[in-house]
Amino acid sequence: MDVERFAAEAVAAGHYRDRADVVRAGLELLLRRDQARSGLLASVIAARDEADRVGYLTGDEVAAHVRESIARRNTAAPA
Repeated sequence: MDVERFAAEAVAAGHYRDRADVVRAGLELLLRRDQARSGLLASVIAARDEADRVGYLTGDEVAAHVRESIARRNTAAPA
């Protein structure tokens, strides 16, 4: 469906006052998406920077730590 027809049908259905209202709603969604994307990128960059400062574990290292922790709990649990 082309955007002109979609906008016209949305207005005709009473979802929006006019086509400008349709455009405004679309722009607000784009703005929210871009803000969310920017927030996610900032979070990833902050996490990477923290990992560079304090170090990090690989997925395999985390899995090994989890297995070791489980094994310690199992051997320490009363029978």
